[in-house]
Amino acid sequence: MSEPSNPPPTRGLARRIMLGTVFGAMVFAGLSLYGDVRALVANLSTFAWSTFALALALASANYGIRFVRWQFYLRALDVHVPAGESLLVFLAGFVMSVTPGKLGEVFKSFLLWEARDVSVARTAPIVLAERLTDLLALVALTAIGSLFFDQGAVIAAIGGALVLSVIAVVSIRPLAELALSIAAKLPGLKRIAPRLREAWEALATLVRPAPLVMATLLATFSWGLECIALWAIVGGFEGAHIDLGPASLAYAASTIAGALAMLPGGLGVTEAGMAGSLQVLGVGVTASIATGATLLVRLATLWWAVVVGAIALFVLRRTARRSS
Repeated sequence: MSEPSNPPPTRGLARRIMLGTVFGAMVFAGLSLYGDVRALVANLSTFAWSTFALALALASANYGIRFVRWQFYLRALDVHVPAGESLLVFLAGFVMSVTPGKLGEVFKSFLLWEARDVSVARTAPIVLAERLTDLLALVALTAIGSLFFDQGAVIAAIGGALVLSVIAVVSIRPLAELALSIAAKLPGLKRIAPRLREAWEALATLVRPAPLVMATLLATFSWGLECIALWAIVGGFEGAHIDLGPASLAYAASTIAGALAMLPGGLGVTEAGMAGSLQVLGVGVTASIATGATLLVRLATLWWAVVVGAIALFVLRRTARRSS
C-alpha cells in the first residue's frame, strides 16, 4: 500500500515538545506552591541524591525491557530492522511522550517508513498494542497495591474495562468488521478505510493470546521498575518511608488516571494523584516531601525519556544524512 510521497510533517515536533515542556513547568510550579516552596527546598537540601541516580537507572532499564517488547512486535509482524537502527527508532519515539496517552509515539512508524519504506498502517498498531499492554500492566500493579487504598481498585477496574473492550473489538472479528464498516461510511474516515483495515489486521495479530500475555508480562516488569524508583526516591527524604506495595499503587494508579485524562503526558492529573497518594500511604510524608518525590520521579521517568528520545532522534537523523 502506498504512503504519501512527501515526508511526514515533523516540523511541528519542536513546537509540540516546547508546549508540553511549558505545560510541565506550570504543573511543577503549581506543585511547588502546594508543597510550600521553603519546606520543599529544605527537604531537597537533605535529600539523598544517590536514590535519584538509582531512579534514572531503573527508568533506563524500563526502556530496555520495552525495547525487547518493540522487537517482539516487529518480528510478529514480519518487519525486519537492524537492531541498532531499531533501538534508535524506538528511543526517538520518546520525544512524543508528552502527547495524550503517549499515542504520539506513532512517530516511530513514520521513522520506519522514512528509513525502511515500511507501511505506516502496518506498524502504527504496535503503538496501540504497547499502550494496551502498558495499561494492563499498570492495572495489575494497581490491583496489587489496591489493598492499601480503596479507590485504587476503582481506577484499576475502569482501566481494565477500557482495555478489555478495545481488545474485544479488535480480536472478535464480527465486532471488528462492524466497526470497520461504520468507519468506511463516515465522511472523515471513508478515504482511509483501507488503511484502517490494514491496521486492524496488524493489531489483531498483536493481541492474540500468546503475544498479548508475553507483552503484558514484559510491561508489568518494566513498569514495576518505575514503581521501585518512586519507592527509592521517597526513602531518600529524611524521616519519610513508604512500603513497596503502596508505592506501586501510588505510581500505577496515578499513571492510569493521567492516561485516562488524555492530557499531554498525563501532566497535572498524574502529579496531583501521586502527591496525594504519597501523603495518604506514606509514613512521615508531608506535603512538601510528597511534592518533592513526585517532581523527582517525573523528572527521572517522563522527562528523562524525552531527553533520551531527543538524543536518539538527533543520532538517527545524523546517521541518515551520512548514509544518504
